Amino acid sequence: MTIQELTLPVGAVPEEAPELLARLHDRLEAGATGDDAPDVHYRDVDSPLGPLLVAATEAGVVRVAFDREGMDAVLQSLADRVGPRVLRTPKRLDPVARQLDEYFAGTRRAFDVPLDLRLARGFRRTALERLREVGYGRTVSYAALAAAAGRPAAVRATGTACATNPLPLLVPCHRVVRSDGSVGAYLGGPEAKVRLLVLEGAR
Repeated sequence: MTIQELTLPVGAVPEEAPELLARLHDRLEAGATGDDAPDVHYRDVDSPLGPLLVAATEAGVVRVAFDREGMDAVLQSLADRVGPRVLRTPKRLDPVARQLDEYFAGTRRAFDVPLDLRLARGFRRTALERLREVGYGRTVSYAALAAAAGRPAAVRATGTACATNPLPLLVPCHRVVRSDGSVGAYLGGPEAKVRLLVLEGAR
């Protein structure tokens, strides 16, 4: 079960209830530290690719999800895989939201927020760690990324690592293309991948 927005029947509370609930949520967010900290913090971020969900643990950003993935499904998956205490805390995630805004505005080329890669394991995690070394405006083939990750023959597994990347944008799987130069698949959809490559001047 996740902790999400509180909804009340129309007419059950006075008109000032939304403001009151917002203040109560702010107090809850401010007090959610130490032993009272949730397992996962999350917020929504508007982007040119549509709404994004950004979630973090105390260790760092653990998930970036596109609207097409189904936000409720993503939150439930985080509750199942990370921990059941999931709380919407927009202010806590202001730094990553600001950096995403700067990236989409073309004024940021690298992210410097802490990441939590616990949702990727084994070779998939190794491939994503190598992927973090592919800089802004550059592309790499799946084959080249497999080689960089130490398993040149694991091209298909490298594709799976990119397709299941829990941190798109922050770990730039959009920079991985097919050997023939075509863009290939992307969690946010092929059109989103092309838009990101164009934004970075790689297309």
